Amino acid sequence: MKLTPLDIQKHTFSPRMRGADPAEVESFLQLVSEDYEALLRERDRLKERVLQLEERVEELSRNEKMLQETLVTAQTLSDDLKKTAMREAEIKVTEAELQAEKVLEASHRRAARIAEDIRELKAIRGRLSAALRQTLETHLALVDTLGAIDETDAGTPSEGKIAYLNQASSGGEAE
Repeated sequence: MKLTPLDIQKHTFSPRMRGADPAEVESFLQLVSEDYEALLRERDRLKERVLQLEERVEELSRNEKMLQETLVTAQTLSDDLKKTAMREAEIKVTEAELQAEKVLEASHRRAARIAEDIRELKAIRGRLSAALRQTLETHLALVDTLGAIDETDAGTPSEGKIAYLNQASSGGEAE
């Protein structure tokens, strides 16, 4: 049987000879009832907090999965670009060798263009890597901020935290 604070307050004991002092029993029941009610409120608050934290963990897991997929896609793209550039370079070099001295000047210009393409592809890969690193660092900073908020501000309403995280998330993506 589950007791409520009201059950505790309204409970009566059958009188007996030389029994306990009724006023003392009433006072004790009042104290027990108040403590029990406070515990029930605390339990409900903690259940709500657990639900909120579980939702946040799920959200962060989705973000982590998305970042991992992005990283894999970026790596695949980088590998494909590199293979393509290498194949193009090999084709151009082979053509230049077949043309021999008649088109030696044209071959030099093509080789220079290919080298420039390779440099541009490497520069693009470097920028992509830097952008991805910045995105990862931003998300890590958000995770650190969440941890700091939980440690320093455990008593604040959860809606304020969520609003802060949404604001921080929006600000981090704009950079």
